[in-house]
Amino acid sequence: MSAPEPHPTPTAGWSDATQVAWYTERIGKLEARQAGERSLVEHLPPQPERILDLGCGDGRLTALAIEARPSIQQAITVDISPPMMALARARFASDSRVEVRAHDLNTPITDLGAFDLIVSGFAIHHLEDDRKKALFAEIANQLNRGGLFANLEVVRSATPRRHAEFLAAIGRTTDDPEDRLATIHDQLGWMRAARLTEVDCLWRWRGFALLLGESAAPAIP
Repeated sequence: MSAPEPHPTPTAGWSDATQVAWYTERIGKLEARQAGERSLVEHLPPQPERILDLGCGDGRLTALAIEARPSIQQAITVDISPPMMALARARFASDSRVEVRAHDLNTPITDLGAFDLIVSGFAIHHLEDDRKKALFAEIANQLNRGGLFANLEVVRSATPRRHAEFLAAIGRTTDDPEDRLATIHDQLGWMRAARLTEVDCLWRWRGFALLLGESAAPAIP
């Protein structure tokens, strides 16, 4: 896969409109990200009706899920970045199935209800590890029986050299200061500890990975 032309990585934060514009413009150039998104779509459950997108950004994953699964009747998308939420609201302005909400993933998601599908794209790695663990437990509790959690994520590389190679391959010059990367091994273990089942990494390219788990437990009332 060819890398985009490297240029300085903005570090102003995700409430900065310039950084958000830089990020969303890059998405279409990252072949690896698109490959990960295709893999996520391939593993979606056949007939989900209610979905949650954690750290939805501009709504890209929700749009892909709705296109692939017309059975979806309601999508709750949450983010904390005002510029990202503005893009998501513009994307779904004519789709009454989608609701964009402000929500910080550092706070519990327990008031959002039960879902057949919970997705996240390149967002959970901004959380500290203890919050990741707690969030995975909340996700397991919010999923309907047999529901799917699909997390397309940035993960920790095995060595600094491999990480540097990954950054160069995606056209970045430095990490996002908000990154709190964890290994695939650790995250799969945390997902299993949260009582998710069929947990696995089903796609990986350098520092990108798709982590999946299902729920066999009854959903919350």
